[in-house]
Amino acid sequence: MSRARRLARMPKRLIGAAFAIVLVVLVAPYGLVFLYARPSVHPVSTLMLSDLATGTGYTRDWVAFERIAPVLVQSVMMSEDGRFCAHEGVDWKALDTVIDGTMDGATNRGASTIPMQTAKNLFLWPSHSYVRKGLEIPLALYSDAVWSKRRLMEIYLNIAEFAPHLYGVEAAARHYFGTDAAHLTRRQAALLAVTLPNPPGRDPAHPSRMLQRLARTIETRARQSGAYITCLYP
Repeated sequence: MSRARRLARMPKRLIGAAFAIVLVVLVAPYGLVFLYARPSVHPVSTLMLSDLATGTGYTRDWVAFERIAPVLVQSVMMSEDGRFCAHEGVDWKALDTVIDGTMDGATNRGASTIPMQTAKNLFLWPSHSYVRKGLEIPLALYSDAVWSKRRLMEIYLNIAEFAPHLYGVEAAARHYFGTDAAHLTRRQAALLAVTLPNPPGRDPAHPSRMLQRLARTIETRARQSGAYITCLYP
């Protein structure tokens, strides 16, 4: 084969290789969801992998769901996803509201459920885009179908970022309050929960007035959350 013909075939090979890579990237997370269903597997997030790749490292101490204070679980649910037990991975009503508001030019916090945030943290990238959201939604639905609600919450609470290079409720409890996740008070749990939307800008150990106000609201909601957490504490 002449050199000219070999060069002509190279773009096709490159396209084929790129297509194969994209296919693996799209399909691999669905296989990993099955692997992560096993309690003995402790998944890491894309941010953790990034920390390793850049040489900074990270702190995370995996803790089983049973060793996390229920007040923390309640607080996180009331702060991040109050309908966690009711939906199947995506809160379609909330999502429709956000879409309508965006079309009208309104600014919304978003409608990311805990399954959606877990899918994003495990398999995707943090920046906002319609492409990422399009990949995130089916992964959230699939994860919610494969995992139990307890396993889903366990993974989320162990990969959530609480500060740069600090992940999971156990490491966060020790770092901020000198205790473990099993012995957090209601106020400490609420402060950690309201830190999640903006970990780099919030310090639960030295909360601003705004953070204290948010924590009081979440603490009240957590006390009244009995009807909302039956999928985790029957």
